[in-house]
Amino acid sequence: MPDRRGVLELSLDGRRLNAREGQTVLQVAREHGVPIPTLCFLEGLSTWGSCRICMVEVGPQRVLRPACATPVVEDMEIRTESPRLRAHRRMILEMLFAEGNHVCAVCVANEHCELQSAAAQAGMDHVRLEYAAPQRTVDATHDRYVFDPNRCILCTRCVRVCDEVEGAHVWDIAGRGESAHLIADMNVSWGQAGSCTDCGKCVTVCPTGALFVRGTSTGEVRRAPDVVVRLTTARREHQWLPAGEGQ
Repeated sequence: MPDRRGVLELSLDGRRLNAREGQTVLQVAREHGVPIPTLCFLEGLSTWGSCRICMVEVGPQRVLRPACATPVVEDMEIRTESPRLRAHRRMILEMLFAEGNHVCAVCVANEHCELQSAAAQAGMDHVRLEYAAPQRTVDATHDRYVFDPNRCILCTRCVRVCDEVEGAHVWDIAGRGESAHLIADMNVSWGQAGSCTDCGKCVTVCPTGALFVRGTSTGEVRRAPDVVVRLTTARREHQWLPAGEGQ
């Protein structure tokens, strides 16, 4: 008989499925080909759970829970699609567009932007909220890269990859609420950030056009966020060490 230790049974959109102890709702859904939109989540980085676009309904009461941060339990009942969830996700996307300056037609990430793709998948063709139109200065002081805070959605991918993978911790979030913003080092321009190693990992994982290579034009940004899980897996498996070392 197969070893059933650590195996859970749950319901996902009406289907009875098996999952493993310690998995999250998002991991189980992706394993079974069920799409759940995400923005702040990135495999290989710690879970942040801030964007709330991955919310699902859990239990008979249909309580909203973030799929990326909710561990599965025995007999869990999960719904990933409903009119309520679609309305919730669309409202979050509209808020993200309204609180920044996201003009897709002139963005370096146009047609290669996760925020834009999520909006298209949600059927969002306009924003019903009043635009905040904040006055945010572009930081082009770095020799190789540019930071455009007008496109930043505070997903903290750059913060986490810089801290957890590169080990430099250049980026952080300062302020609260509508005043929250991304800063380099102790709130200096990126070009003055002495801790920056110029590795470009933050640029690679950015889901929008907030971080990009200097000289990039409209629609030219290409991302490779899967590099994070490749790096973390390689380090865990000691793939850059000679055979027998590091065991």
